[in-house]
Amino acid sequence: MEKINDIKMLGALIQETRKNQGLTQEHLAATSGVGLRFLRELEHGKEACHIGKVLQVMQMLGVEFFAKKRGEIER
Repeated sequence: MEKINDIKMLGALIQETRKNQGLTQEHLAATSGVGLRFLRELEHGKEACHIGKVLQVMQMLGVEFFAKKRGEIER
């Protein structure tokens, strides 16, 4: 599991996963229900991306999202 520290790291993960799956930005945007511009900005780490749309893209790619409090033990 990779620790994501900022939106740039998340964007890079999404871009890498998309490319590994052989998807174009156009195809991923269309199947995720987001605009092409949004996806491009997400992959480039734009700070003002809408979290709901980010989660839609991640779900389409099969990328799971986990959050835990600092210092919390993983189970």
